[in-house]
Amino acid sequence: MSDAKPQLGFIGKVVLVTGAAEGIGREVVYQFAACGARVAVHYHRNRKEADRTMAAIGGEHTLHQADITDPDQAKRLIDEVYESHHRLDILVNNAAIFEPHPIATTDYEDWQGAWNRTIAANLLGPANVTYCAARRMIEQGGGQGGRIVNVSSRGAFRGEPTSPSYGASKAGLNAMSQSLAQALAPHNIFVYVVAPGFVDTERVAYKVRGPEGEAISAQSPLNRVARTDEVARTVLFLASEGTDFLTGCIVDINGASYLRS
Repeated sequence: MSDAKPQLGFIGKVVLVTGAAEGIGREVVYQFAACGARVAVHYHRNRKEADRTMAAIGGEHTLHQADITDPDQAKRLIDEVYESHHRLDILVNNAAIFEPHPIATTDYEDWQGAWNRTIAANLLGPANVTYCAARRMIEQGGGQGGRIVNVSSRGAFRGEPTSPSYGASKAGLNAMSQSLAQALAPHNIFVYVVAPGFVDTERVAYKVRGPEGEAISAQSPLNRVARTDEVARTVLFLASEGTDFLTGCIVDINGASYLRS
């Protein structure tokens, strides 16, 4: 578990992190919990790893299961978090899937399936969770508002040749985030994006620690991929007080492996 200290003003804040059973989501949970927040930990299928995340943080945190591709379950997730904690201050949309479907070798039926599943999980799901969360943030009164941090990807800019639906879904998430940054600012709700490149997580261990690992690391002049704690620290910074004027920003976390103009 992270050794972060309560210094960013999260004591008493309620944070929902989606896709928090492992990887980036798990580390985001650890760091928020270490900084005094009460964390609602979301998972879809991996209850075993979600329980490990919960065991590491203890305290007044809660565990929530939902398939966010189902609009009813997305709404239920937010309702459950609010019922458990009576407020919601910060949402981190981290849940996502990645399915290879190279156009030259994928049949039409599988192509359609990959697109439908990926857009549902990576764009429509976060859109619905965000809607329900933002409405709660607006309604909880006092002009307190909230913060939303969406986890995108370098692939939205650099391209994902073997998984074009992933790149498209993350590009859509970026556009949605910037649109909502404009729409929600009058309600003191601020929206940010982090866009990591390769991160050393369980999901891509076969790549970053496998035969391709050396070439992947060499994409960055730092000659490595990102660590989960580096992504999590950026999420916490954006979610902290005093970052209002960064609303709508997209922060690249790719070790200069891809530079946007």
